[in-house]
Amino acid sequence: MEASSPEQVVEVSRIVGIDPGQARIGVAISDEDGSIAFPRETVQARGGAAEVARRVQEALADDEISLAVVGLPLRLDGREGEAARRARVFGETLGAALGVEVVYWDERLTTVAAERSLREMGRRGAKQRAVVDQSAATILLQGYLDANKGGTWKDPNSL
Repeated sequence: MEASSPEQVVEVSRIVGIDPGQARIGVAISDEDGSIAFPRETVQARGGAAEVARRVQEALADDEISLAVVGLPLRLDGREGEAARRARVFGETLGAALGVEVVYWDERLTTVAAERSLREMGRRGAKQRAVVDQSAATILLQGYLDANKGGTWKDPNSL
């Protein structure tokens, strides 16, 4: 008879989405399959990039992260400005802190979409401000996951 081995804990790697802002950083995380994005946390953006990256790292301490998707706040004409430059600096710092690759994803209008969605759910004022950044990070990450998964609805007749 073979001796049973202790139960092994299997770490599941996830993708994190980051909506960088001057006041707050929204954090979202994918499911195990990299299909669905979920809001995780809002981190205060005070202090330098290294301090904020440390806070994000602490928020994700219980998760195995394989990739960070950092929102790139492009101008409406598609060009990068000062906000995009700050997002790239933060992304580099965060990638080093987490030890993962960072990709940048166009985040134009994600905060607007998040605010609209929260308003439609009846969240306004302080209740909205508390979660709008993580909601924007979720929209950003879901866009990335959808674009990179290649998944489409299967035709039930093709099974």
